Amino acid sequence: MKKIIATLFCAVTLLTASKVQAQKTAYISVNDMISIMPETALINGQLESYKKDSIQPKYNELMALYEADLKKYNDSLHTTAAVHKQLEDELTPIYYQLQNWEQITNQAVEAKQNELLTPIYRKVYDAIKQVAKEKGYTHVANKEAYLVAPVGDDLIVAVAAKLKVPLPKTVVAGLTK
Repeated sequence: MKKIIATLFCAVTLLTASKVQAQKTAYISVNDMISIMPETALINGQLESYKKDSIQPKYNELMALYEADLKKYNDSLHTTAAVHKQLEDELTPIYYQLQNWEQITNQAVEAKQNELLTPIYRKVYDAIKQVAKEKGYTHVANKEAYLVAPVGDDLIVAVAAKLKVPLPKTVVAGLTK
């Protein structure tokens, strides 16, 4: 019985060891790849349009509402306390929105940017998976996770070729350092 257990243990150890040796790891800077995608350049224009066409009109509307409510509030100084309090209660949330408008805008723009970038990220991740499979890599990490890594295991050139995206000279120069 002990011989069978020892034999099984050795077999499992050998199988595990051979599997570990067969694993290949590569890396890629996903952010660098996203930044050189042609679609990414279009997103900046779309975000500017979004700010101009969606965010700015909302701000103008909110400011007009605030000014109108502020006028009513100031005119209510000669009315009853209940009316004055009601107008104050209506004015407060608008004031807080205006006070935090930059944060609200940043969150809205970030959400829109994420929405626009999602298909590009999906396209890049699919290409990374295809290249990794073709080249026999079992693990691919984001380059920023490594402090030191060999140039040969950087997949950005292969992924760019798969996506038919030309690499800028700065990226190519960074690969040879």
